[in-house]
Amino acid sequence: MAPWDNAAENNELHELLSNVARGVPEQLVHGVSGAQKAYLAALVLEEIRRPALYITSHLQQAETVAEDLAAFLPGSKILVFPPAEVLPYEYYAESPELTAQRLNVLGALVRGEAGAVVAPLAALTRRLLPPAVFARQGFWLRPGDEVDREKLLEHLVELGYTRVERVENRAEFAARGDILDVFPLPAVRPLRVELFDTEIDSLREFDPESQRSLAKLTGAWVGPAREVCLLPAEREHALAAFAASAGRYQDGLRARGLSAQAERVRQRAAAFLERAREGLPEAAARLLPFAYEEETYLMDYFSPRTLVFLDEPLELVEEGRSFAQGLAGMQKHLLEEGNLLPEEAQLYAGPDILLARLGRLQRVGLSLFLRRAPYSNPQAFISIAARGLTPYHQNEGRLAEDLRRWHHDGYAITLRASNENRAGRLKTWLKDNVPGIRAGVAVGPISAGFELPTLKVVEISDAEIFGQARRRERRAPLEEAAVPSFTDLKVGDLVVHVVHGIGRYQGVKTLESAGSTRDYLVLEYAGHDLLYVPTDQVHLLQKYIGPEGESPRLSKLGGNEWQRAKSRAKRSVEEMAQELLALYARRKAAPGYAFGPDTVWQKEFEDAFPYEETPDQLKAIEEVKRDMESPHPMDRLLCGDVGYGKTEVAIRAAFKAVMDGKQVAVLVPTTILAQQHYNTFRQRLARYPVQIEMLSRFRSAPEQREIIKRLKRGAIDIIIGTHRLVSKDVRFADLGLVIIDEEQRFGVRQKERLKELKATVDVLTLTATPIPRTLHLSMVGLRDMSLIQTPPEDRYPVQTYVVEYSDALVRDAIAREIGRGGQVFYLYNRVEGIEAEARRVQELVPQARVAVAHGQLSETRLARVVLGFLEREYDVLVCTSIIENGLDMPNVNTLVVRDADRLGLAQLYQLRGRVGRSNRVAYAYFTYEPQKLLSPIAQKRLQALREFTELGSGFKLAVRDLEIRGAGNILGAEQHGHIAAIGFEMYCSLLEEAVRELKGEKRPVEVEPQVDLKVTAYLPESYVASARDKMELYKAIAACRSEGDVEEVAADLIDRFGDPPPEVATLLEVARLKVLARGAQVAGLTQRGDKVVLTLAPGAYLTPEEVISLSRATRRRLVPLPGHERELLLRTEGLQPAEVPAAVRQALLRLRELVAARQVEYNGTND
Repeated sequence: MAPWDNAAENNELHELLSNVARGVPEQLVHGVSGAQKAYLAALVLEEIRRPALYITSHLQQAETVAEDLAAFLPGSKILVFPPAEVLPYEYYAESPELTAQRLNVLGALVRGEAGAVVAPLAALTRRLLPPAVFARQGFWLRPGDEVDREKLLEHLVELGYTRVERVENRAEFAARGDILDVFPLPAVRPLRVELFDTEIDSLREFDPESQRSLAKLTGAWVGPAREVCLLPAEREHALAAFAASAGRYQDGLRARGLSAQAERVRQRAAAFLERAREGLPEAAARLLPFAYEEETYLMDYFSPRTLVFLDEPLELVEEGRSFAQGLAGMQKHLLEEGNLLPEEAQLYAGPDILLARLGRLQRVGLSLFLRRAPYSNPQAFISIAARGLTPYHQNEGRLAEDLRRWHHDGYAITLRASNENRAGRLKTWLKDNVPGIRAGVAVGPISAGFELPTLKVVEISDAEIFGQARRRERRAPLEEAAVPSFTDLKVGDLVVHVVHGIGRYQGVKTLESAGSTRDYLVLEYAGHDLLYVPTDQVHLLQKYIGPEGESPRLSKLGGNEWQRAKSRAKRSVEEMAQELLALYARRKAAPGYAFGPDTVWQKEFEDAFPYEETPDQLKAIEEVKRDMESPHPMDRLLCGDVGYGKTEVAIRAAFKAVMDGKQVAVLVPTTILAQQHYNTFRQRLARYPVQIEMLSRFRSAPEQREIIKRLKRGAIDIIIGTHRLVSKDVRFADLGLVIIDEEQRFGVRQKERLKELKATVDVLTLTATPIPRTLHLSMVGLRDMSLIQTPPEDRYPVQTYVVEYSDALVRDAIAREIGRGGQVFYLYNRVEGIEAEARRVQELVPQARVAVAHGQLSETRLARVVLGFLEREYDVLVCTSIIENGLDMPNVNTLVVRDADRLGLAQLYQLRGRVGRSNRVAYAYFTYEPQKLLSPIAQKRLQALREFTELGSGFKLAVRDLEIRGAGNILGAEQHGHIAAIGFEMYCSLLEEAVRELKGEKRPVEVEPQVDLKVTAYLPESYVASARDKMELYKAIAACRSEGDVEEVAADLIDRFGDPPPEVATLLEVARLKVLARGAQVAGLTQRGDKVVLTLAPGAYLTPEEVISLSRATRRRLVPLPGHERELLLRTEGLQPAEVPAAVRQALLRLRELVAARQVEYNGTND
């Protein structure tokens, strides 16, 4: 890494390293700040090659230090250990990301693989399993190892893994015969273990989406899925100790006359013990103090050789004191309320325990000033001269001058780029501007550049050169699960049969009839009529997906209501498509202003964007610019969730327009959004001479008049406003671009005015409601659309908890968020009682500044409250779900929802999306009433909430519900009704068909052969147990269009389920016959006794000569059926049932050869 030639000769560094080597217990290095500390730590670690623990005050700081260390020590494993939840609440469910990160670090430590661990102080305080116990729980899997399958499955359950039919998320496993799938917590992808008897025959990674195997592995470590996993004997011992402790505590409270608290202890202990015995996995963490007397913390996982770096020791002492006080206060409340047992308070280390453990390890304090911290006794003080750098952007001459000076003085110079693109630009700049200077360019961002004169070292970050530092992308752990498809069918789900309409799916039934065994999908229709659909007709079915909360009637078999609904939708879709196509054509023909190519300023402006653009963002920016540079008016719709970067696309478009001397109008539906956009635009364009103004109710009448005058004479470049902007008195000097945010929220009059505007200027419309990609594809050629579906970089997934409501929880959650300078949304979704609820919150957290917002406030009052919250005048906003989804509030990182079991999943998904928009960990607490007897519906909702929290099917359904809502917004109310009537997929296929017809594109008519052979061809339960997997495989088989497709399905089956039994091999052979029949223009293969009838497709024919030729080629087995010119008879007498498919195959091959020869001849004649 580092310039050792320069640094190694430095006296101060030499003293530091010498003290470390001699085992000096503690020394303090002062004079350094920010990335300089990480640089010194990296120099020391590279020299001594020992394990390290770097302690910071906060998690955000730990993340920054880890990123700096990773840049200075490329190739080293730098890990961050985040803090766990502060209190041992009993969660019904929690999201898994932070636990996975903590377990990854613990696993690396027990395996000796961690280079350096960076941890905030709070992360050191939580009790953990003893390292030896934790190490024993994990295990290696390697090809050739002997394993007992049943014991392995039992052990996975003990380690907190959940058995499922199909592995898609972390901490899940599935077993199918000799194949075991498991998704270990430290792994990026799940593993597939194939056994041969008791030996691991093969180990490979697989894709959780497609379920197909990827790379082979030589070994993989499977760690516990939870921090605390207790084996059955340990659990029983801990439960007994918990019950005894609860009994003692109750007696003590009664003796003090506190019978109400004693009763609460009894009730809560009884409820907890019941749930813990039922196997609630979260219970184990609470039982830790009762299972092990030995107290173990993070520092016990490090070897005695570990070197500890203390970032600002005095601040660490203050943070520790504050943390201990807060914890003691919370525990006191919980103990008084009967919500905590005395032993449970031992789940966290006090200052004495931490200091004792720190005292065993060698320490290096890193501080800006020479300040001795309490409890600290450095034996050596080392001063390092260090300087920060003044930013160079827009002053490349000064940078060149400094580089020459440093080069002349013999400095080691390194320029740090956040990505390859910037590294390339830096190399080019160095070559063009300072040739001959020795300077390294490295990829890997650092938080800030610096100069160390005594070490003759200078590090320059690209933040100092280009503007703000670009954040490196943090991969979210498999957050984005695919939305439900047809294969996610569960019994009771609604399905759409293309011919028969909406029915209810009742499962798969295996039926035997006339010598053949097959699977059928059973659908129930109106009047309890049943329809049995053969699995080879699965392509005729779609899952019914309609608007949330709307349940359609079942269709009547044989009735014509379904056909009428389809016809109505088809007519409406055709009219809409015609209208949109005409509008689209008019816009493409209309003259407009063609903006020029990007200027140098545009490039510089875009480079100053502080984040790495997501691929979707870059594509959208490119599409918008292409539209603007064309000579026709732009009308583009940009869809993307809040915080996904739509505003940046809009700002770049606005900047491009202003660079061409045009004015820009940004139109938003509410005063609050206007203010937020105004702040964002001003902040982003602060360094450029661009005049930005706002027109809304927050401006007085005289101010509004003055703004309108300036707008008319061209003194304002960008105007941001509500519908006031489309008033008759507002005139522009030279309007070039209109940006509309959430158009569907404007009134009819405003929409009419917008239509007039759209005819002449470029328009970019933004919407935060996601829309389905299928609708996007169906509308290609009708509406220009850009989708931003990639979540932004540097985001932590929101830590979500489903938990019983308690005052202690609310007090803790709010106090902790305020303590870190953040804000809280407290959702109470009933206007009556909301003021009383706000008073309760105020009583629980007296230091909090609490405001109330709901839909019955006047627009101005609501705007003032929300704006005050945005500007951090309040800490907590007690509100209904009225708070707009469009608002971006990065400082709000805790959400508490009362009675979450009463809200819909899509609503909860959107609510949760309002927090976690910064690079801090955000928390969402979905609470339900304690000890409440939940109705069956509420219990179902709670289970759905759990799945949603753990990113299961509930999450996918919430996404799909939102998308359907988005589709309705874009298409309008009438089309929304048709989606409800016929289902979303059917609607999209009608729309696609209408567009194709209007454009004059003909879809080729494809033969869909029906095969009815007396064979046993299906997927038996013993081979594929999961109904979902069966549906997926039947769908894949039905979709095969070539023999290659069939071979791919066969390979998939072998990969996931092992060698296929005879009935599955026959099923694949039937699929191959269908492929051949399609190529031979055969529409049907029907077995009648010892004969098979081949029915030619409509329009297909055979000449008498061809029939004779076929008969000879098949030794007279294939002959014409008298009186039926489109039918041939294949004789199968003398053949075993299993030999029939082979005979059919030979006949089809001959037929296909004839068809192909005739095609060649036809083409030759036409040449």
